[in-house]
Amino acid sequence: MAQALITSVLFGLVGLVVTAFLGLRGTDITRHISYGFFSALVTLLAHSMMMFYLIGKGKAVKDAMAEHNVTGDYYRRIAAARKPVFSIGTFAMAVTMVAAIMGASVDTGVLPPIVHAMVAYGAIACNLAALKIEISALIASSAIVDEVNRQIHS
Repeated sequence: MAQALITSVLFGLVGLVVTAFLGLRGTDITRHISYGFFSALVTLLAHSMMMFYLIGKGKAVKDAMAEHNVTGDYYRRIAAARKPVFSIGTFAMAVTMVAAIMGASVDTGVLPPIVHAMVAYGAIACNLAALKIEISALIASSAIVDEVNRQIHS
C-alpha cells in the first residue's frame, strides 16, 4: 500500500511539473488546463490517502499493543513520525488548490499569469517537500510496525 501511495504522490507531482511546462510554453492552454485540473485532483487525493493510511497504521499499532499486552513507546513514536505529514501535506494541498483556483482567475482575465505561475511553482516545491516527509514517515512507521510484530511473535 505504501508503494501505491508514493506512486500516486509522484504521479501528481509529475503532472504538476508537466502542467507548469505546458503553461510556460503557452501554446496549448487547453491541455495546460486539463492537465492542471487532473494533476491537482490526483495530488489532493494522494496526500489525503497518505494521511488516512498513516492514521490507520497508528491505530493498528495501538490496537496490537493493547491486544498482545506489548509495552513500549511504539504508539508515541509512530505518532511522532506521522505528525509532520499532516502539516506539510495539508499545506501542499492548500497551495495546490490556490494555484488551481488562480488558474481559473487567469483564464477569465482577473489575474495576471505571473501570479498564478509563482503560486504554481510554490505548489510544486511544497509537494516535493511533502513527498520527502511522507517517505520518511512511511519508512519510520514500517520500522515501528516491524518492531511491534517482533515483540508479538517472540
